[in-house]
Amino acid sequence: MPVQEMAVSPVKSLHWEQLPPMLQCRVYCTPVYHEGLIYVLGGCSETGIPLDSVEVLDVESQTWSQLPPLPTARAGASAVMLGSQVMVLGGMNQQQTPLASVEMYHPDEGKWETRASLGQPSMGVTAVEKGGRQGKMPVTALEAFDLEMKSWTRYPCIPSRRAFSCCASNERSLFSLGGLQQPGPHNFYSRPHFVNTMEEYDLDQGVWIKPSRMSRMREKRADFVAGCLGGRVIAVGGLGNEPSPLGTVEGYNPVKRRWEYVAPMPTARCSSALLQTTSMLFVIGGVAQGPSNAVEALCLQETV
Repeated sequence: MPVQEMAVSPVKSLHWEQLPPMLQCRVYCTPVYHEGLIYVLGGCSETGIPLDSVEVLDVESQTWSQLPPLPTARAGASAVMLGSQVMVLGGMNQQQTPLASVEMYHPDEGKWETRASLGQPSMGVTAVEKGGRQGKMPVTALEAFDLEMKSWTRYPCIPSRRAFSCCASNERSLFSLGGLQQPGPHNFYSRPHFVNTMEEYDLDQGVWIKPSRMSRMREKRADFVAGCLGGRVIAVGGLGNEPSPLGTVEGYNPVKRRWEYVAPMPTARCSSALLQTTSMLFVIGGVAQGPSNAVEALCLQETV
């Protein structure tokens, strides 16, 4: 049977909304969403020190409140919701070394609990909670952790080795985007450079699809955020070949198999955190001129 084409919303249906700024400026913070609440965990302060502070935004009332601090200050952690509880994994401590500690917040009791540590200290990993699975993406490794079986499965490695790249996924594919290409053994004397690479992993076939020239992003960028909205893969902000952070936003149309520009960010930023809901992409904190407390959402306006 032919695969049904996915619906892709028009570019004009995507617009930005600005939300109240956070109580604290944060870089590399970790957000999670649950039933109208956005939890923002840790990150780095203006002086580059990992934070233990936690705040939560009630999206409907547009108000921020402070929660009890994390037992371990951390930046670049991973977090997932397990029911109504927030689980925070890994990250980086004040000594700039990766953490193995795992902590769980219980909203009913208003307190944190220390859980069993990770098998190895990890920072800057990407965690995705989908159908009881959690994905981890360090360097070129692609692995999935089954929460029920409590076991890891290894998948084919990401074709090219890139730092500060980004990943996003839809129902069919996992996308590895952009980043800073490091010199390899064959081009040892070349300098690290920004790339507009897009590599797509077909979840059904279990293979990386050979990229085409058309599939490259419009702009070379690293240290940006990416998600999926209205049937498109969206890449937001980051650093490129400009002296200041990028404010540009682009979306990949999987039907036309090409990138198109979307409305730019109100606040150009890199090193932000992204939070995905069905109809919104929240871009939280990061670096503008300096560390930022901005919270902005790219929203999908449903066409009637």
